[in-house]
Amino acid sequence: MVAIALPMVVSASCDTIMVFTDRLFLSRLGPEMMNAAMGGGLTSFMMMSFFLGLTGYSTALVAQYLGAGRKRNCAGVISQAAIISLAAYPIILALRPLGHMLFEAAGTAPSQLVPQKLYFNILLWASVIGLLRNSISSFFSGTGRTAVVMASSLTAMVVNVCLNYVLIYGKFGVPAMGIRGAAYGTVAGGLCGLAVLAAVYFSKENLKEFHIPEALRFDRAVMKKLLRLGSSVGAEMFLNILAFNTMVFIFYSRGPVTATAATVMFNWDMVSFVPLIGVEIGVTSLVGRCMGAGDPATAQRSVQSGLKLGLAYSAVILVLFAGFPGMLVKVFRPEVADNIFAAAEPTAVFMVRLASLYVLVEALLVVYIGALRGAGDTLWAMGMSVTMHWASAGVLALMLSTAGATAETAWTVMVAMFILFSGIVIMRYRSGKWKSIKVVHPEPVLIPGESFHETPDI
Repeated sequence: MVAIALPMVVSASCDTIMVFTDRLFLSRLGPEMMNAAMGGGLTSFMMMSFFLGLTGYSTALVAQYLGAGRKRNCAGVISQAAIISLAAYPIILALRPLGHMLFEAAGTAPSQLVPQKLYFNILLWASVIGLLRNSISSFFSGTGRTAVVMASSLTAMVVNVCLNYVLIYGKFGVPAMGIRGAAYGTVAGGLCGLAVLAAVYFSKENLKEFHIPEALRFDRAVMKKLLRLGSSVGAEMFLNILAFNTMVFIFYSRGPVTATAATVMFNWDMVSFVPLIGVEIGVTSLVGRCMGAGDPATAQRSVQSGLKLGLAYSAVILVLFAGFPGMLVKVFRPEVADNIFAAAEPTAVFMVRLASLYVLVEALLVVYIGALRGAGDTLWAMGMSVTMHWASAGVLALMLSTAGATAETAWTVMVAMFILFSGIVIMRYRSGKWKSIKVVHPEPVLIPGESFHETPDI
């Protein structure tokens, strides 16, 4: 678990640092720029989320094929994911006006709206980079070679952070671009990360071991399996990000002070959550491999190892959130004294401190959801996750928009709901139903003179 998940934790942490740095550097220019980067970046991610979730299920499918001894199909999965990514790109671009409508419907302040649209547009035009990077990285996470994904993410992070500093502030003779520079830095980092993945994927050794040249084609059987199993994951991801985006804009509709407090809180929430996605991928990969090999007992031990790793990380976050919330909030203080930030600071401190109540539960949720997905219990995981997010969005809208509750009260109720829903996920895993799910079958022994045709999987 450490060998597979730890590089993925580092990889997810690098992606977190990329986004965090964008907002941190922009916060020096004022809270409106920081809020614009969050609103624009989150919405562009939402536009990609269905396809990211769909192709991201390649991790579990590659792992199951590898566990079943069917290496030839591993590369076939990635080819189908790449086909989906390329087909999705024009669809995503066509949805760009919808993002602009969402910004305006949320009542975003003009000082934030213009840079938010600019940041959103640049990221959306480069979305194909993220889609392809997500597809190829699924091959390495599924086969357990997560160090390659880590190298890709480290490369993307270094390029992004360095270019952000140069382009946002105008260093070394380069004109200051502000939020436009932050977007360009993010795109350049993603492109470099994709180049690292592609170089290893198409290396001579990899081409031979996984028969990649033969897999560079449309495969109806593998495509059908990926669409059938991955669509629920993609739908879940899209609906969840849409719900989260809705929650963010509900906070933003309360004015710049509440918007700034929410942005600071969600920035630190990202630090607590996104690295755990690396643990989830590790659990999904190992459980998928074990279940493909017909070994649910080892799959269960993998989950226990994932829990230890996730809880160790979350314990550190717990100490930071509970003990030093004021210091964490001050990280985003503008260089020039700002009345909006000063008014938002007490609310942000309260929200960060309260978030310490769910960080350990968050680790449990991520690990158990990863186990259920790796075993193929994707439909239930989707229903539970979507229900949790939209119930939270509905309660938040009711409290802030209808009942006129304070941001502090609404955040308290949301934290309580998250803990409640996490308990339901834990109960599902412990029921053991996931152990009886069959997604792929082991490689059959061929009789000379006969050909193999894959039978439908349950």
